[in-house]
Amino acid sequence: MPADVDVRVTVRYFAAARAAAGTEAETLDIPSGTTLDALVQILKARDERLAAVLARCSYLRDGMAVRDMTVELGDAQTIDVLPPFAGG
Repeated sequence: MPADVDVRVTVRYFAAARAAAGTEAETLDIPSGTTLDALVQILKARDERLAAVLARCSYLRDGMAVRDMTVELGDAQTIDVLPPFAGG
């Protein structure tokens, strides 16, 4: 896909990320070739509280853990934002 063509991704927030984002999910149009790291930077720039939470999160892309934040996002993908969970 050329870089000027947008792709649409859905971002789903869980736990503290949901509280900071103020929503369960949102759909975003981003330029083709956008990496997960770039998407996270876009989200961080929108809100300080969300930025603080995102700094501690892990991410799933279509249900699979993302270890490489330079992975490019594709059209219709879902990104899950998972803050650290405590349990016992």
